[in-house]
Amino acid sequence: MGMKYIDAKMLQKAFLAGAKGLEAKKEWINELNVFPVPDGDTGTNMTMTIMSAAKEVAAIEDPTMETLAKAISSGSLRGARGNSGVILSQLFRGFTKEISGTEQVTTTVLANSFVRATETAYKAVMKPKEGTILTVAKGMADKASELVTETEDIIEFCQKVIEHGDYVLSQTPEMLPVLKQAGVVDSGGQGLMQVVKGALDSLMGKEIDLSVEGSGQLFQTRSETAHLGDIDIKFGYCTEFIVNLEKSYDEKAELEFKDYLETIGDSLVVVSDDDLIKVHVHTNDPGLAIQRALTYGSLSRMKIDNMREEHQEKLIKESEKLAEQQKAERQKKEEPRKPYGFISVSAGEGLDEIFRGIGTDYLIEGGQTMNPSTEDMLNAIDRVNADTVYIFPNNKNIILAAEQARGLVEDKKVIVIPSKTIPQGITAIINFATELSPEDNERNMIEEMSRVKTGQITYAVRNTVIDDIEIQEGDIMALGDQGILAVGKDIESTVLHSLVSMVEEESELVTIYYGKDVNEDDANVLKEKAEEKFSACEVELHSGGQPIYYYLISVE
Repeated sequence: MGMKYIDAKMLQKAFLAGAKGLEAKKEWINELNVFPVPDGDTGTNMTMTIMSAAKEVAAIEDPTMETLAKAISSGSLRGARGNSGVILSQLFRGFTKEISGTEQVTTTVLANSFVRATETAYKAVMKPKEGTILTVAKGMADKASELVTETEDIIEFCQKVIEHGDYVLSQTPEMLPVLKQAGVVDSGGQGLMQVVKGALDSLMGKEIDLSVEGSGQLFQTRSETAHLGDIDIKFGYCTEFIVNLEKSYDEKAELEFKDYLETIGDSLVVVSDDDLIKVHVHTNDPGLAIQRALTYGSLSRMKIDNMREEHQEKLIKESEKLAEQQKAERQKKEEPRKPYGFISVSAGEGLDEIFRGIGTDYLIEGGQTMNPSTEDMLNAIDRVNADTVYIFPNNKNIILAAEQARGLVEDKKVIVIPSKTIPQGITAIINFATELSPEDNERNMIEEMSRVKTGQITYAVRNTVIDDIEIQEGDIMALGDQGILAVGKDIESTVLHSLVSMVEEESELVTIYYGKDVNEDDANVLKEKAEEKFSACEVELHSGGQPIYYYLISVE
């Protein structure tokens, strides 16, 4: 007879199974990154996006299509990270618009949902590129529309749609030469396939762990961010002392002593030497530990701390700190709004200081290694008390999340300056002019940052070929605005080689930001060599403190 429809409870489990299917393969998907850099993040971004929705979906005790649609759409929208995550959230948004008014999902509803999901996602991307997750989604939507007149069986329908999705995914390297050269399929498309395959597994009755951390109710295993006040301290006294041995203490006696201490506490550490024993134990009765220890000798350096009391003091201090922060935020919101404010994504203490120094009001921690979510952007916008808020994503993979956040804000004018690198963001902010209108400033900043060339120096995590350049695992790579600038065996020569292709006759300024893994002396040597090699340019050196990337360099 087959499965003729999916009800709300079945859809809830299918969505959670899809989320878990993606989560299980996220590292594999990360490794499909075209560039062999140590921060491939498509799998992570897509997983964090869908798990944001999964927490809300899992918390619904008695689901309806309407409540599921709202949870999936809202959760994924706010949790969206990176381009792949934002596109996934838009696919869910379109899908849920189609199902929200139904009671049961049939093959017809599914086909319409696939089509609407694809249309919504394509509209969200300014310049859709074929050979990506969008292509895979469209391929499945087209197949679904074709199948709707052929079968009413949900399982057969989904199997054939997925089979075609896999085929379209396998063809992505033929659509994007960069995929073919790297020997990978599109990572976003692969992530999407993991979601739909996980959902089908659930519909077919496969046993799947549907627990979602932090979901609150249904399928919950444990809270992801348990409140400190909820911590159960089983043994309240941290007890430490040294036993100065005065009696025989052989291996048998040591085992007996440890066995006894384990009956009255935990977190046990007993270290013995020829003439002393060092003891650490958490217990509710320090006296019992002390009495047994005295049978072996005298005690010294005794220390007993009430952990419950310390815990309570910590809670009070943290509550006071939180109250002060909330008070400061309330006071700031009550102040008259200033005309404009800046939000910037940054990564590294040195870069944070630079952004603050040029007037940034709020910094979002992130960048290539961890893309902030739409929710992060919304929280930042809420904290900047200004009529017009400018956001500088400083990474091409964060721009879509910033634009998605802009569309959700109603009480402020939000302008996203599409900076793709840290140096572009710095240049854009520096060129802000108070006398210009928001629209004129937007145009001016975009124009000025377009003059900035950027290089990012990191290392390769696998062997590959890009732009006909052979890259070996461990090689140093300089990534430019349009692709690979240079590949070498040592950092300094790779930086200098990349600058050769970046510096032109009219170039005036070279700026070098060194990362947290670079010695300051080495950075100064590099600066001197750059000054010698590019004598017509001024060369500036700053501590960026960024992870993963040894250097960020810019030429203006």
